Amino acid sequence: MIESELDEQLQLRLAEPSDAETMLHVITQAFGGRKALDPPADAMSDTLADVQARIATQIGVIASDDSGVAGCLFCSLHPDSGVPSGMLHRVCVLPGHRRNGVAFQLVVAAAELATRAGMRRLQLIARRELPDVVAWWQAYGFDVARELDEHQLLLDIALPASVRIPTAGQMRDFGTRLAELLAPGDLIVVNGELGAGKTTLTQGIADGLQVCGPVTSPTFVLSRIHRPTGAAPQLVHVDAYRLGSAAELDDLDLDETLGESVTLIEWGAGLAEHLAADRLEIDIERSDDIDDDTRLVTVRGVGPRWRGVDLWALAGEQGEM
Repeated sequence: MIESELDEQLQLRLAEPSDAETMLHVITQAFGGRKALDPPADAMSDTLADVQARIATQIGVIASDDSGVAGCLFCSLHPDSGVPSGMLHRVCVLPGHRRNGVAFQLVVAAAELATRAGMRRLQLIARRELPDVVAWWQAYGFDVARELDEHQLLLDIALPASVRIPTAGQMRDFGTRLAELLAPGDLIVVNGELGAGKTTLTQGIADGLQVCGPVTSPTFVLSRIHRPTGAAPQLVHVDAYRLGSAAELDDLDLDETLGESVTLIEWGAGLAEHLAADRLEIDIERSDDIDDDTRLVTVRGVGPRWRGVDLWALAGEQGEM
């Protein structure tokens, strides 16, 4: 969805009632330092009671560094709308902290919280008179959903699809359904601890693409090419577990087959992202209960290729959202 390097010095936490005065200060300073608008931004009339009400009814996120609070935002959840959505409000960064990635990290945190709450989209309202602000959101994947009036635009982005999958068989079925969305040139980066089900997912994708098998984790040979038996693209299956850098991954010469293949890289986080601006990132998490085989699978589409693709449809009838 949204990608950038994170500032490890920044700390994020949920807002508490005692943060109301501080958040009001950030809102006032942030919006007061922007271009004057006619009519003025609603935030300019916020009171302490308004902020307290938001903390009580919405998700508040605060970003801080060694110097103190740097920014904040609110996110309201709307599970009963046509498409369950989160709405961002008061995305604020103090003037001295701008261009340091604070706003990005705040939005990523809100997106993760909204995803965990079952929301499928993230939205916000931006002012047409601030084209630089609109362009910033668009650079991170938000699209203009519609014009609300002569001043306001509704911006929107799809959130990652999160699916609970109870069994290995259903994980394989999930991969088969995913294969129906794939085309030559697609890159899939799959992450998860040992035994999470990465190879089982890959086997399902191989079933859907109808490629030659058997499909096993290429831990020692690093990569295998599975030729198709029909019209689907071939599958290039890579295990990056033993690789220490993106340069070592480049030594596999994946760019030679990338355009004509579906390329799936296990353990690829931090190594494979440079291969393609458009990709699917899949994270598989195991339950903390050793007797529970359920996996939480999160599928995130990155880049224009995946805009408009309904990844939530992958849940089918077997995965619990």
